[in-house]
Amino acid sequence: MLLRLILLLLLTVPALAQTPADTARLRRHLVALTTTTQPRNYQHLASLNQAADYITAELAAAGGRPTAQAYEVQGQTYHNVLASFGPETGARLIIGAHYDVCGEQPGADDNGTGVAALLELARLLGQQPALPYRIDLVAYTLEEPPFFRTPQMGSYVHAKSLHEAGVPVRGMVALEMLGYYDDRKGSQHYPFGPLKWVYGSRGNYVTVAQKFGNGRFGRMFARRYKTAAALPVKRFKAPAWLPGIDFSDHLNYWHFGYSAVLLTDTAFYRNKSYHQPTDTLARLDMHRLALAVNALLAVVAAR
Repeated sequence: MLLRLILLLLLTVPALAQTPADTARLRRHLVALTTTTQPRNYQHLASLNQAADYITAELAAAGGRPTAQAYEVQGQTYHNVLASFGPETGARLIIGAHYDVCGEQPGADDNGTGVAALLELARLLGQQPALPYRIDLVAYTLEEPPFFRTPQMGSYVHAKSLHEAGVPVRGMVALEMLGYYDDRKGSQHYPFGPLKWVYGSRGNYVTVAQKFGNGRFGRMFARRYKTAAALPVKRFKAPAWLPGIDFSDHLNYWHFGYSAVLLTDTAFYRNKSYHQPTDTLARLDMHRLALAVNALLAVVAAR
């Protein structure tokens, strides 16, 4: 009887075990993204393409089916980088992160951490024996000013292409700044002061943010992510007009009627190096970034 029990454990534990996100790989991705020849913004197309080439190679190495979505802005060609995992057909889940930066800064948290998380998620998805549905990972270009809230955003181009093709979409998750944490009291701020009494004043969590009326996918993702995570998670739902609630690529999926959520460390409400030259790798927490990725994998790969 004891021998049968041991054999049963040996057979079942590997199948249930989940390979954790690798902090060394996350760091390597961030080094590659923050050390391009020039900052990866729309004015330095060679550096933006250098980042896109790196992302493409990593997605292919992970076992994804990579493609590029090219489009023109002001006479220049820019690229979204996509890779799909799981079944070719059926409704798909979109997970995306923008790889460009604002101005002349390294953009380690904004949005190097989102892209690093995307690439590490790709590696982990590639190790899954079977996925229950198609998952498309997308690295967007031109999220930052002067293109934010315009049809030139890479995420607008992608969301529009899905809508025009009638592609069924389960939902969308935007990864936007996931690597900065501060355990001190008073380190977390909010668009509305009294919210600190609900969500706390320590910047030690990730949040799943969405607008009211975001649909079933948003509710399910937020609940499951909080359950799966080994770090604090706050679920935040607010009117779409509240400052910060739509400050990333998910806003364009809302525009086309898709349910979409933002997964973030809350950006400038916590990280005072937002859009500054001090947004460097040295200020980030690789361990908690890895925990954020682990929870994401647990949710999206579950049957």
